[in-house]
Amino acid sequence: MWVTNINGTATGDCGCGSWLNHWENLSGRPVPQTCAVITCYYRPSAGAHVQKEDGSDSSWFIVPLCEDHNESNSTLDVGSTPLVPAEATEACAKIASGRSSAGHAW
Repeated sequence: MWVTNINGTATGDCGCGSWLNHWENLSGRPVPQTCAVITCYYRPSAGAHVQKEDGSDSSWFIVPLCEDHNESNSTLDVGSTPLVPAEATEACAKIASGRSSAGHAW
């Protein structure tokens, strides 16, 4: 699948702690050993905000990318790496709630 990185979106966050954690939590997969770009072998350093290049959906998604590709303005081929919605979800809120109550005896 071809996507375009949406630069300048790093300030938003959800209860997952990072957008890379968000991708892991919603995809149900561990963060891959390499960047989602099929020709790249660097480790992912960010859960990048992307949009599908084919125009079929204007929603924002998260995909694990290395630092170089996260800063790219190019169209990127992420193969079959799952895209997860960029919106914070109930699952994110539950994760955040679990973090804030960790260590407390209720």
